Amino acid sequence: MHCPFCRHPDSRVVDSRTSDDGATIRRRRQCPECGRRFSTAETASLSVLKRSGVSEPFSRAKVISGVRKACQGRPVTDDQLAMLAQRVEEDIRSSGQAEIDAHDVGLAILQPLQELDLVAYMRFASVYQSFDSLVDFEAAITRLREESGDGSSDRSAAGADAESEAGEPAGNPNV
Repeated sequence: MHCPFCRHPDSRVVDSRTSDDGATIRRRRQCPECGRRFSTAETASLSVLKRSGVSEPFSRAKVISGVRKACQGRPVTDDQLAMLAQRVEEDIRSSGQAEIDAHDVGLAILQPLQELDLVAYMRFASVYQSFDSLVDFEAAITRLREESGDGSSDRSAAGADAESEAGEPAGNPNV
């Protein structure tokens, strides 16, 4: 590491600390030539390879932006989106790869999003799992119901459709 003051090609590490959730190492250094101290920050780079072949740095903001579209109109907070993006980045970094395909980033979002909001998950999954027809949606919904152990919908079809003109439930004995 070159000294930023005298450009000496060497420096001595005085102190090292992790910061930013352990993703960055902050080092305090001292130049043996001029004696001045300076700080450096070291991060492991993570690049995303896009379909066009261009490689760009991983961005939590882009993850949040993409997921926010799927969560539009859903009860999902900005803090929940930030935590999701952090979890996705940690999962990707734990793979040990320095470069990951953009499609794989989308797939890494699916599990945390499924745990956060099922409707947003279905919206997002329809893009990243290339749903082509209603059959694909039905299969995904069936799989989600089987995973959760819920074989029925929130409101039964009979209960939702069988209301009297007065707005009372159809099973009301006073009608």
